Amino acid sequence: MHGPASSGWLLVALCAATGAYCLLRMRSGTREQRRAAGSEALMGFGMAAMAVPAAVYSPPGWAWPGYAVVFGLAAVHALWAARRSAHHLHHLVGAGAMVYMAVVMAGAPAHHHTGGGVPLVTGTLLLYFAGYVLLSGARLVPVAAVAGAPPAAGWGDRPELARACRLTMGIAMVAMLLAL
Repeated sequence: MHGPASSGWLLVALCAATGAYCLLRMRSGTREQRRAAGSEALMGFGMAAMAVPAAVYSPPGWAWPGYAVVFGLAAVHALWAARRSAHHLHHLVGAGAMVYMAVVMAGAPAHHHTGGGVPLVTGTLLLYFAGYVLLSGARLVPVAAVAGAPPAAGWGDRPELARACRLTMGIAMVAMLLAL
């Protein structure tokens, strides 16, 4: 993404840490949690790769279409998985947003970019993810407020951490769309 290098590196660190935690969540005993965590890990690491400041590293010409293909496949997978759980519709929107950003970045000059994409699409995605962040934050507060509740079996099965992970990726998506 184009923008200040310091905020780019913060996004890289945040998204990579979130992706790493999602990999830990894949060790859950619940099959649906493992599937969701796998999709979220892909999203976290993909967002980290896309957020590397352009002033530091300009990906080769094939990278952006490669991102579009990978996240296009992730969108198809999310669409298929949405038959079982409506949560995968959010994964579909996220993967679609990643495809959109990759396509926009494929057409951008290497070290400078002045406004990206179709304003209506970018604005719609910004509204969706801003709403998602607000809703996720509101859902996180009651879970964190239960201080006396015993912790779940392992790191992968802690619902408050999974929600915080999703909230983090939503915030990062808003930041990436704003920097587009």
